Amino acid sequence: MTLTVEITKSEQRLLDQIDMADSQMIAQVKSWSNINSGSTNIRGLNKQRALIVESFSKLGGVVDEPELPTTKAVDDSGNVYEIEHAKAYRLVQRTDAPIQILLTGHYDTVFAKDSEFQTVTNQGDDALNGPGVADMKGGLLVMRQALLALEQHENAHNVGYTVLISPDEEIGSTGSSGLLKQHAEQADLGMTYEPSLADGSLSGARKGSGNFSIVIKGKSAHAGRDHHLGRNALVVAASLITKLAAMTNARSGLTVNPARLDGGGANNVVPDLAIVRFNARLLETDDMLWFDAQLKTIIVELNGMDGIRAELHGGFTRPPKPMAAPNAGLFAMTKAAGSALGLDIKWKSTGGVCEGNNLWAAGCPNVDTLGVRGGHIHSSREFAIISSFTERARLSALMLFKFASGDFNAKSLRSLK
Repeated sequence: MTLTVEITKSEQRLLDQIDMADSQMIAQVKSWSNINSGSTNIRGLNKQRALIVESFSKLGGVVDEPELPTTKAVDDSGNVYEIEHAKAYRLVQRTDAPIQILLTGHYDTVFAKDSEFQTVTNQGDDALNGPGVADMKGGLLVMRQALLALEQHENAHNVGYTVLISPDEEIGSTGSSGLLKQHAEQADLGMTYEPSLADGSLSGARKGSGNFSIVIKGKSAHAGRDHHLGRNALVVAASLITKLAAMTNARSGLTVNPARLDGGGANNVVPDLAIVRFNARLLETDDMLWFDAQLKTIIVELNGMDGIRAELHGGFTRPPKPMAAPNAGLFAMTKAAGSALGLDIKWKSTGGVCEGNNLWAAGCPNVDTLGVRGGHIHSSREFAIISSFTERARLSALMLFKFASGDFNAKSLRSLK
């Protein structure tokens, strides 16, 4: 699909106003990113969400802060516990408009409350280094600025939208997945504000992802006097890890990453507990069923061993997102808007996952890297390119303008084959 669009004089004036907001956006991202909002830091998340409420208030609409359900995890002793999540932020505008768009993002980061990476610094002439500057507090400001521009467009009445900003994306959106599904099913398309690559490329096809834990319980015994009476959970876990790693490439594009082993104890005691934690990523939705079946077989085999009990926890939280025709159609619109702004928008497949996976699983075509240009996310080297704040806000604004004017047919996307 090849599209071209022209920018009207009134639209150009609105785009120019975004340029005038550049210094405000940079100051705001510095302020926001100096707040630790790691996924489990409820106090920091609450502080960050309050600033989002204030910042987005100029848009109007109906605002609420949905509570998320608790989710389950396994601790280092093999016990299941519940994770509490901060509230989400939701803004709903013009539910009766003919076109409905879901804009999503997250305000949590991967950096824990006690992380050494806590502050923002300038890095050269056109970059900021800081926690969340790119992933994705910068993206939230891009979203906000684009929506402010839309609200001034003469055809804004044609577009209704829901803004959904979650506190748990970095830990798999386990609490917010229901909200994402609910609103994705109702939207014509989705726009998500993960960072693009530093060169401006967007993510296209994405693998699916699941996080799992297998708790292995054996039997403790004195390592010298009664070694033969023990059942060593660590030895079983070691064999399991080898088997899991060997599943990589058993299906095209499948990777299985054993990531952590907990358990064991004193050298003179046969260990009776081991917990194997691992991640799986895959290309095809059907492969999730295949992988789940393999894990069930493994659990049956483990439980068939003398004195060993095994339990599986976790599952797939992000189904694959292919570059199917609806997503390709929306990408073509994104590329056309970029061309009108002098940007050459490209895309690359990735093994990374985000809320875009969830939206597609609910049938919602989406483009999911509309945030700032940046890199080295999830590390202390995370950076955002300063000039990309207005650049990417202009891109999203122009897309929204063209959905509103009908130059981009939002209603056609779901029916593309």
